Amino acid sequence: MYEIPSKAFTHAGKFHADEVFATAVLRFLNPAMTVRRGFRVPEHFEGIVYDIGFGPFDHHQQNAEKRPNGVPYAAFGLIWREFGPRVLAAFMPPEALAEEAARFDEKFIQHIDKDDNTGCGDILGDLIGTFNPCWDSEVSADDCFAEAVAFAGTILTKRFESLAAAVRARNMAQQALARMEDGVVTMPAYAPWKGVLVGSAAQFVVYPSQRGGYSAQCVPRADQNHTLPYPFPAQWAGLSEEELPLASGIATLRFCHNSRFLVTAGTLQDALEACRKAKEAGLE
Repeated sequence: MYEIPSKAFTHAGKFHADEVFATAVLRFLNPAMTVRRGFRVPEHFEGIVYDIGFGPFDHHQQNAEKRPNGVPYAAFGLIWREFGPRVLAAFMPPEALAEEAARFDEKFIQHIDKDDNTGCGDILGDLIGTFNPCWDSEVSADDCFAEAVAFAGTILTKRFESLAAAVRARNMAQQALARMEDGVVTMPAYAPWKGVLVGSAAQFVVYPSQRGGYSAQCVPRADQNHTLPYPFPAQWAGLSEEELPLASGIATLRFCHNSRFLVTAGTLQDALEACRKAKEAGLE
Protein backbone atom coordinates (compact mmCIF):
# COMPACT_ATOMS: atom_id res chain seq x y z
CA MET A 1 0.00 0.00 0.00
CA TYR A 2 1.34 3.40 -0.99
CA GLU A 3 1.62 6.02 1.73
CA ILE A 4 1.11 9.69 0.97
CA PRO A 5 4.43 11.48 1.49
CA SER A 6 4.81 15.16 2.26
CA LYS A 7 6.07 15.91 -1.26
CA ALA A 8 4.60 15.32 -4.71
CA PHE A 9 5.72 15.99 -8.25
CA THR A 10 3.69 16.42 -11.44
CA HIS A 11 4.29 18.02 -14.81
CA ALA A 12 4.62 21.75 -15.38
CA GLY A 13 3.17 23.84 -18.21
CA LYS A 14 -0.52 23.75 -18.98
CA PHE A 15 -2.35 21.69 -16.39
CA HIS A 16 -5.33 19.41 -16.99
CA ALA A 17 -8.22 18.04 -15.01
CA ASP A 18 -6.61 14.64 -14.47
CA GLU A 19 -3.59 15.82 -12.46
CA VAL A 20 -5.60 18.59 -10.80
CA PHE A 21 -8.15 16.10 -9.45
CA ALA A 22 -5.40 13.59 -8.66
CA THR A 23 -3.73 16.24 -6.52
CA ALA A 24 -7.02 17.03 -4.78
CA VAL A 25 -7.51 13.33 -3.96
CA LEU A 26 -4.03 13.09 -2.46
CA ARG A 27 -4.65 16.21 -0.38
CA PHE A 28 -7.59 14.47 1.29
CA LEU A 29 -5.11 11.98 2.73
CA ASN A 30 -2.30 14.44 3.42
CA PRO A 31 -3.48 18.07 3.50
CA ALA A 32 0.10 19.22 4.19
CA MET A 33 1.45 17.67 0.97
CA THR A 34 3.38 20.16 -1.18
CA VAL A 35 3.37 19.84 -4.96
CA ARG A 36 6.31 20.65 -7.19
CA ARG A 37 5.75 21.01 -10.93
CA GLY A 38 8.40 20.56 -13.57
CA PHE A 39 9.27 19.02 -16.93
CA ARG A 40 11.60 16.33 -15.58
CA VAL A 41 11.39 14.33 -12.38
CA PRO A 42 14.35 15.32 -10.19
CA GLU A 43 16.86 12.55 -9.62
CA HIS A 44 16.36 10.79 -6.31
CA PHE A 45 13.07 12.65 -5.73
CA GLU A 46 11.54 11.43 -2.47
CA GLY A 47 7.81 11.72 -2.89
CA ILE A 48 4.89 10.62 -5.03
CA VAL A 49 5.12 11.25 -8.78
CA TYR A 50 2.11 11.29 -11.08
CA ASP A 51 1.23 12.22 -14.66
CA ILE A 52 4.92 12.26 -15.55
CA GLY A 53 7.92 9.95 -15.30
CA PHE A 54 6.38 6.71 -16.61
CA GLY A 55 5.79 5.41 -13.07
CA PRO A 56 2.73 3.67 -11.62
CA PHE A 57 0.67 6.88 -11.69
CA ASP A 58 1.57 8.00 -15.21
CA HIS A 59 -0.27 7.05 -18.38
CA HIS A 60 1.90 8.41 -21.18
CA GLN A 61 4.08 5.34 -21.74
CA GLN A 62 3.49 2.70 -24.38
CA ASN A 63 0.99 0.01 -23.44
CA ALA A 64 -0.56 2.26 -20.81
CA GLU A 65 -3.32 0.61 -18.82
CA LYS A 66 -6.95 0.52 -19.80
CA ARG A 67 -9.97 -0.44 -17.77
CA PRO A 68 -11.83 -3.67 -18.62
CA ASN A 69 -14.42 -1.56 -20.48
CA GLY A 70 -11.68 -0.06 -22.67
CA VAL A 71 -11.55 3.42 -21.11
CA PRO A 72 -7.86 4.32 -20.68
CA TYR A 73 -6.53 5.45 -17.34
CA ALA A 74 -5.16 8.93 -16.78
CA ALA A 75 -3.56 10.23 -13.60
CA PHE A 76 -6.89 10.78 -11.86
CA GLY A 77 -8.04 7.21 -12.40
CA LEU A 78 -4.69 5.70 -11.44
CA ILE A 79 -4.51 7.69 -8.23
CA TRP A 80 -8.15 6.90 -7.44
CA ARG A 81 -7.69 3.18 -8.05
CA GLU A 82 -5.00 3.13 -5.37
CA PHE A 83 -6.36 5.62 -2.87
CA GLY A 84 -10.08 6.06 -3.54
CA PRO A 85 -11.48 3.75 -0.83
CA ARG A 86 -9.21 5.36 1.75
CA VAL A 87 -10.56 8.79 0.81
CA LEU A 88 -14.17 7.63 1.00
CA ALA A 89 -13.52 6.09 4.43
CA ALA A 90 -13.95 9.56 5.93
CA PHE A 91 -17.45 9.83 4.46
CA MET A 92 -19.19 6.44 4.65
CA PRO A 93 -19.20 3.03 6.35
CA PRO A 94 -16.49 0.52 5.41
CA GLU A 95 -18.88 -1.97 3.81
CA ALA A 96 -19.79 0.59 1.13
CA LEU A 97 -16.26 1.70 0.20
CA ALA A 98 -15.36 -0.72 -2.60
CA GLU A 99 -18.71 -0.46 -4.38
CA GLU A 100 -18.90 3.33 -4.12
CA ALA A 101 -15.27 3.81 -5.19
CA ALA A 102 -15.95 1.74 -8.32
CA ARG A 103 -19.19 3.62 -8.99
CA PHE A 104 -17.42 6.97 -8.63
CA ASP A 105 -14.79 5.88 -11.13
CA GLU A 106 -17.46 4.84 -13.61
CA LYS A 107 -19.75 7.86 -13.26
CA PHE A 108 -17.23 10.66 -12.67
CA ILE A 109 -13.57 9.84 -13.26
CA GLN A 110 -13.81 7.94 -16.53
CA HIS A 111 -15.17 10.99 -18.36
CA ILE A 112 -12.14 13.03 -17.32
CA ASP A 113 -9.65 10.23 -18.02
CA LYS A 114 -11.12 9.58 -21.45
CA ASP A 115 -11.00 13.26 -22.35
CA ASP A 116 -7.37 13.53 -21.25
CA ASN A 117 -6.38 10.52 -23.34
CA THR A 118 -8.49 11.16 -26.43
CA GLY A 119 -9.50 14.83 -26.45
CA CYS A 120 -13.14 13.75 -26.78
CA GLY A 121 -14.34 16.68 -24.68
CA ASP A 122 -15.64 16.93 -21.14
CA ILE A 123 -17.38 19.93 -19.61
CA LEU A 124 -15.64 19.58 -16.25
CA GLY A 125 -12.29 19.11 -17.92
CA ASP A 126 -12.90 22.27 -19.94
CA LEU A 127 -13.85 24.15 -16.78
CA ILE A 128 -10.64 23.13 -15.00
CA GLY A 129 -8.75 24.20 -18.09
CA THR A 130 -9.99 27.76 -17.68
CA PHE A 131 -7.93 28.06 -14.49
CA ASN A 132 -4.76 28.08 -16.60
CA PRO A 133 -3.30 31.58 -17.01
CA CYS A 134 -4.19 33.35 -20.25
CA TRP A 135 -1.46 33.49 -22.89
CA ASP A 136 -0.57 37.12 -22.04
CA SER A 137 -1.01 36.84 -18.28
CA GLU A 138 1.81 37.40 -15.83
CA VAL A 139 0.09 35.33 -13.15
CA SER A 140 2.09 32.36 -11.88
CA ALA A 141 0.97 29.08 -13.45
CA ASP A 142 1.72 27.35 -10.13
CA ASP A 143 -0.60 29.75 -8.33
CA CYS A 144 -3.30 29.01 -10.90
CA PHE A 145 -2.71 25.29 -10.42
CA ALA A 146 -3.15 25.66 -6.65
CA GLU A 147 -6.41 27.56 -7.24
CA ALA A 148 -7.68 24.81 -9.56
CA VAL A 149 -6.77 22.10 -7.01
CA ALA A 150 -8.71 23.93 -4.28
CA PHE A 151 -11.71 24.19 -6.60
CA ALA A 152 -11.46 20.48 -7.47
CA GLY A 153 -11.25 19.66 -3.77
CA THR A 154 -14.53 21.48 -3.15
CA ILE A 155 -16.21 19.59 -5.99
CA LEU A 156 -14.97 16.27 -4.65
CA THR A 157 -16.09 17.06 -1.11
CA LYS A 158 -19.61 17.82 -2.33
CA ARG A 159 -19.67 14.68 -4.47
CA PHE A 160 -18.46 12.49 -1.62
CA GLU A 161 -21.04 13.97 0.74
CA SER A 162 -23.72 13.20 -1.86
CA LEU A 163 -22.47 9.64 -2.24
CA ALA A 164 -22.54 9.15 1.52
CA ALA A 165 -26.07 10.54 1.70
CA ALA A 166 -27.13 8.14 -1.07
CA VAL A 167 -25.69 5.23 0.92
CA ARG A 168 -27.62 6.32 4.02
CA ALA A 169 -30.80 6.67 1.96
CA ARG A 170 -30.33 3.23 0.46
CA ASN A 171 -29.91 1.69 3.91
CA MET A 172 -33.01 3.49 5.17
CA ALA A 173 -35.09 2.36 2.19
CA GLN A 174 -33.92 -1.24 2.54
CA GLN A 175 -34.85 -1.27 6.22
CA ALA A 176 -38.24 0.26 5.45
CA LEU A 177 -38.83 -2.28 2.68
CA ALA A 178 -38.22 -5.08 5.16
CA ARG A 179 -41.08 -3.67 7.26
CA MET A 180 -43.49 -3.27 4.32
CA GLU A 181 -47.17 -3.96 4.99
CA ASP A 182 -49.75 -4.64 2.25
CA GLY A 183 -47.41 -3.29 -0.42
CA VAL A 184 -46.87 0.02 1.40
CA VAL A 185 -43.39 1.06 2.54
CA THR A 186 -43.36 3.69 5.29
CA MET A 187 -40.16 5.73 5.50
CA PRO A 188 -39.24 7.60 8.73
CA ALA A 189 -38.02 10.61 6.70
CA TYR A 190 -37.87 11.77 3.12
CA ALA A 191 -34.88 10.24 1.33
CA PRO A 192 -34.22 9.05 -2.23
CA TRP A 193 -35.89 5.64 -2.46
CA LYS A 194 -36.25 4.70 -6.12
CA GLY A 195 -32.94 2.85 -6.35
CA VAL A 196 -34.22 0.35 -3.77
CA LEU A 197 -37.99 0.26 -4.20
CA VAL A 198 -38.40 0.33 -7.99
CA GLY A 199 -38.37 -3.29 -9.07
CA SER A 200 -39.25 -4.53 -5.57
CA ALA A 201 -42.63 -5.77 -4.32
CA ALA A 202 -43.47 -2.28 -3.04
CA GLN A 203 -46.54 -0.62 -4.55
CA PHE A 204 -46.55 2.63 -2.54
CA VAL A 205 -44.12 4.60 -0.41
CA VAL A 206 -45.20 7.00 2.35
CA TYR A 207 -42.90 9.50 4.05
CA PRO A 208 -43.01 12.81 5.97
CA SER A 209 -43.41 15.66 3.50
CA GLN A 210 -40.84 18.44 3.42
CA ARG A 211 -43.83 20.81 3.35
CA GLY A 212 -45.45 19.30 6.43
CA GLY A 213 -47.80 16.35 6.74
CA TYR A 214 -47.14 13.20 4.70
CA SER A 215 -46.67 12.30 1.06
CA ALA A 216 -47.64 9.04 -0.60
CA GLN A 217 -46.27 7.98 -3.98
CA CYS A 218 -46.92 5.10 -6.28
CA VAL A 219 -43.79 3.03 -6.78
CA PRO A 220 -43.41 2.65 -10.55
CA ARG A 221 -42.69 -0.67 -12.15
CA ALA A 222 -39.19 -1.28 -13.49
CA ASP A 223 -40.36 -1.21 -17.09
CA GLN A 224 -39.55 1.15 -19.94
CA ASN A 225 -42.60 3.33 -19.30
CA HIS A 226 -42.35 3.35 -15.48
CA THR A 227 -46.01 2.37 -15.28
CA LEU A 228 -47.84 2.74 -11.98
CA PRO A 229 -49.37 -0.44 -10.56
CA TYR A 230 -52.14 1.47 -8.74
CA PRO A 231 -52.41 5.17 -9.67
CA PHE A 232 -54.48 7.30 -7.36
CA PRO A 233 -58.13 7.60 -8.46
CA ALA A 234 -58.76 9.76 -11.52
CA GLN A 235 -61.55 11.66 -9.75
CA TRP A 236 -58.99 13.03 -7.26
CA ALA A 237 -56.58 14.40 -9.84
CA GLY A 238 -56.08 18.15 -9.79
CA LEU A 239 -58.78 18.92 -7.22
CA SER A 240 -58.34 21.76 -4.74
CA GLU A 241 -57.56 21.28 -1.06
CA GLU A 242 -61.19 22.04 -0.29
CA GLU A 243 -62.58 19.59 -2.86
CA LEU A 244 -60.33 16.61 -2.16
CA PRO A 245 -61.69 15.54 1.26
CA LEU A 246 -65.24 15.49 -0.16
CA ALA A 247 -64.25 13.56 -3.29
CA SER A 248 -62.04 11.06 -1.48
CA GLY A 249 -63.63 10.69 1.92
CA ILE A 250 -60.20 11.28 3.48
CA ALA A 251 -60.36 14.21 5.91
CA THR A 252 -56.85 15.64 5.52
CA LEU A 253 -56.11 14.76 1.90
CA ARG A 254 -55.01 18.06 0.37
CA PHE A 255 -53.25 17.39 -2.94
CA CYS A 256 -53.35 14.87 -5.75
CA HIS A 257 -51.05 15.35 -8.71
CA ASN A 258 -52.68 15.46 -12.13
CA SER A 259 -50.52 12.51 -13.15
CA ARG A 260 -51.95 10.55 -10.17
CA PHE A 261 -48.60 9.33 -8.85
CA LEU A 262 -48.48 11.54 -5.73
CA VAL A 263 -50.80 12.69 -2.96
CA THR A 264 -50.25 14.58 0.28
CA ALA A 265 -52.23 14.42 3.50
CA GLY A 266 -52.08 15.97 6.92
CA THR A 267 -51.62 12.71 8.82
CA LEU A 268 -49.83 9.42 8.32
CA GLN A 269 -53.08 7.53 8.73
CA ASP A 270 -54.72 9.48 5.91
CA ALA A 271 -51.73 9.01 3.60
CA LEU A 272 -51.94 5.27 4.21
CA GLU A 273 -55.70 5.38 3.63
CA ALA A 274 -55.14 7.06 0.26
CA CYS A 275 -52.88 4.16 -0.75
CA ARG A 276 -55.46 1.63 0.40
CA LYS A 277 -58.22 3.32 -1.60
CA ALA A 278 -56.04 3.61 -4.71
CA LYS A 279 -55.28 -0.11 -4.60
CA GLU A 280 -58.91 -0.94 -3.92
CA ALA A 281 -59.98 1.13 -6.94
CA GLY A 282 -57.34 -0.52 -9.12
CA LEU A 283 -58.57 -3.99 -8.22
CA GLU A 284 -62.19 -3.27 -9.11
